[in-house]
Amino acid sequence: MRIGRHHTLIAAAGLACAMALPTAAPAAPASPAPAPVSARVSASARPSLERAVLAPDDGWASADGGTTGGRAADAAHVYTVTTWAQFRQALTDAAGSPSVIRVKGTLDALSDGTGNPRTCDDYAVDGYSLAGYLAAYDPAVWGRENPVSGEQEDLRAASAARQAAQIKAYVPADTTIVGVGRDARILGGSLQVKDVGNVIIRNLTFEDAFDCFPQWDPTDTELGNWNSEYDNLVLYNATRVWVDHNTFTDGRRPDSEQPHYYGRLYQQHDGELDVVRGSDLVTVSWNVFADHDKTLMIGNSDSAAATDRGKLRVTLHHNRFTDIIERAPRVRFGKVDAYNNHFDVPESGYGYSFGIGLESQLVAEKNAFTLPSTVSAGRVLKKWNDAPVTAADNHVNGKYVDLLAAHNAEIPEETLRPDAGWTPTLRTTVDHPRAVPHRVDRGAGAGKIH
Repeated sequence: MRIGRHHTLIAAAGLACAMALPTAAPAAPASPAPAPVSARVSASARPSLERAVLAPDDGWASADGGTTGGRAADAAHVYTVTTWAQFRQALTDAAGSPSVIRVKGTLDALSDGTGNPRTCDDYAVDGYSLAGYLAAYDPAVWGRENPVSGEQEDLRAASAARQAAQIKAYVPADTTIVGVGRDARILGGSLQVKDVGNVIIRNLTFEDAFDCFPQWDPTDTELGNWNSEYDNLVLYNATRVWVDHNTFTDGRRPDSEQPHYYGRLYQQHDGELDVVRGSDLVTVSWNVFADHDKTLMIGNSDSAAATDRGKLRVTLHHNRFTDIIERAPRVRFGKVDAYNNHFDVPESGYGYSFGIGLESQLVAEKNAFTLPSTVSAGRVLKKWNDAPVTAADNHVNGKYVDLLAAHNAEIPEETLRPDAGWTPTLRTTVDHPRAVPHRVDRGAGAGKIH
């Protein structure tokens, strides 16, 4: 299958939000292929969006040599894609060489090889139906004591495997993936950065990575729960990754519009971004995380100490979290630096923002929270396991609030300890928390860099 390729480099028109970009790029590799005259820019000009690299000292991903993605790609490894099939083929072709993949328009992950939309029914195996599944595992018939098993569960799992093979896309090392213009979008897809390093992902809208075939677990809580797979973006044993100026949203399929079966929400969404399984040295900057429940998880299991201890070092700065219920983020093991983020909390359904998990060392400083009258400042932090946390100079509705003291006073049975035990140094511009809402809301998300 042929896919679109650029065989010339594209000159930059300039980049907005210079705070998230380097003012000068590292030296190019020795003996690069010469760019056409029309593509050459002066040494003092900023690099084009697809050639940009993470600035020095910009979070954990700037450590240990920094993150350059596909900056060194030659002309043969710059791809422009307009369908999901083209995108996945480009990822395959990119393996082994520094590469840039430019996404134009909407890539529908459920679509066929020519981009024609398909539905969940197209991925169901013969014999599976939701009606049949619901009849087989109705608690009045199956009960709530045992996990589901049998023919309908086997058919559901087989259908789920067909969907997974279609919507998962694996990113190779030394790759930059960048949206072209303001409307580049991955719809219903799950991007996997697994067992690789040096990856940049920018200027994309990730919308509605949904599970067509959720599993019913009658043993998950007393009432049971529907559990789904597929995050919009997963970092799995990935190192040196920069995730910048993207938008993550449930979009067309919000949880509020989904049905309830057995009295529980038919949950078709998992997370928006997960950093798990020994991933390390990650910077997440200037993104919008919107309209979601369990949003951002750093460390996926308390039992993963062998792979996660000493890793999961992540920086979160200048991100906007709007109408997020929980996990913004939930942290296990890692040294996480969260500063200058804006949390615009919903009036109903809110759980918490910062989840303090096993052996976590979260530093949360100079963030801004916009809380409705229905949410107290004490709920911003949530204790999952005993671990120290640094929460300093955060503002709620424009005023300084000691989030740790507020939490401990309101929820004394979940008292948190102060002092994460380390001081972040990999920071660039640090804004006063009163300036954060305006600056972040104006500059974060896809389509905000040019």
